[in-house]
Amino acid sequence: MSFFHRDYDPYDAGRPLLARCSCGGDHAPQDHARLAVQAPPRRVDAEQLGREFVEAALVKALFPHEPVRRAFLQAVGRRTAMAAISSVLPVATLQAMAQEKKALERPDLKIGFIAITCATPLIMADPLGFYKRQGLRVQLNKTAGWALIRDKMLNKEHDASHFLSPMPLAISLGLGSTQVPMRVATIQNTNGQAITLSLKHKDKRDPKQWKGFRFAVPFEYSIHNFLLRYYLAEHGLNPDTDVQIRVTPPPEMVANLRAGNIDGFLGPDPFNQRAVYDEVGFIHILSKELWDGHPCCAFGVSEEFIRANPNTFAALFRAVLEAAAMARDPGNRELIAKVISPTAYLNQPETVVAQVLTGRFADGLGGVRTVPDRADFDPVPWPSMAVWMLTQMQRWGYIKGDVNYRQIAEQVFLITDARKHMAELGQKPPAANAVYPKFKIMGREFDPAKAAEYAKSFPISRAAA
Repeated sequence: MSFFHRDYDPYDAGRPLLARCSCGGDHAPQDHARLAVQAPPRRVDAEQLGREFVEAALVKALFPHEPVRRAFLQAVGRRTAMAAISSVLPVATLQAMAQEKKALERPDLKIGFIAITCATPLIMADPLGFYKRQGLRVQLNKTAGWALIRDKMLNKEHDASHFLSPMPLAISLGLGSTQVPMRVATIQNTNGQAITLSLKHKDKRDPKQWKGFRFAVPFEYSIHNFLLRYYLAEHGLNPDTDVQIRVTPPPEMVANLRAGNIDGFLGPDPFNQRAVYDEVGFIHILSKELWDGHPCCAFGVSEEFIRANPNTFAALFRAVLEAAAMARDPGNRELIAKVISPTAYLNQPETVVAQVLTGRFADGLGGVRTVPDRADFDPVPWPSMAVWMLTQMQRWGYIKGDVNYRQIAEQVFLITDARKHMAELGQKPPAANAVYPKFKIMGREFDPAKAAEYAKSFPISRAAA
């Protein structure tokens, strides 16, 4: 099975695309041998592609109806169109003026990240120039594990960070660490996880057969831990007594599966797909099949950083929101896979990352699945997501006693800031009266207005033990 790159047209993401050779050249795969000596493969200028995305967003905003937009571009050409638009709306000048008006307190920043596809917007904002356009000089620091991510934020070695979305809640409450107010600016990704099992368990697809299994999750305060516990409990297994759940850094999950140290993991991509690629595991179930649209990772900073650097924080917010908007477009996914796969970022085979982001992938059982929203990048930090996480922390004994769900959720998940900056960028923000949506997890509705009742409703929990 092969996955070919495709020609990228940011001005018309809906247009049929032509298959292009995986070498990067502008020819079909079958013509590679004949043409390879005639012309070098086309190199991807990541920053130029980022600029093209911003231009394309402007064109689409001015001409929202595709037939009109296409006719305009065909009539005058892209360069003429942008020259005409820029003469009326000098975008670069306006951006520069905005930065001069609100000077950045700290343009040089260190941002931590774990090398997983969940961090796609945060990572791609670097090579595609989104940070630079906001006047920021960002050093992305690849970090080995989530405990280290937490510690580097607490020690102020990182100014901002890729987090598992429950982590800022836990740190703000002083769970497992010093209590420091942390804030979630954006959700980095939704969906994009899976339960992956060792190939030796192909005949054990019923979770009731999993007693005694050893599972890995990336961190205690992770959506992975909470979803795995939820899934096991819904199938009658107590996650604290019937199986073992071990914290394992994501980059070590596949090696542990291969060595037989674990039977499976609920972990982030690309490691589910990497287990398939390395022929040591298969994808049992995607996390979107448990909760479609669930949050996973987040982009956050400390409350202290926001107070000391409000303009810098706003610039960071805008950069990551712009990157998320580009990542949400399925037409950009193959390009993004090429941009984030190299050693400095994910250090993974491009085909593995492309299978995750495009949603066309081998499942390890001999099949090829097409799930376009296997991974998505809705950046909105919905407070109701935070409330659900708090109910699961309470359910499994990480939080004792009563919880003021709404107060904590709104302190940590910055929905008001997200709405403001999305509106500034011409993105559609959620309505102010609709920031507490209900969700369905494994067919059961979660109503954030009834969180306390929900947290106490489960027959399998530490409280019920």
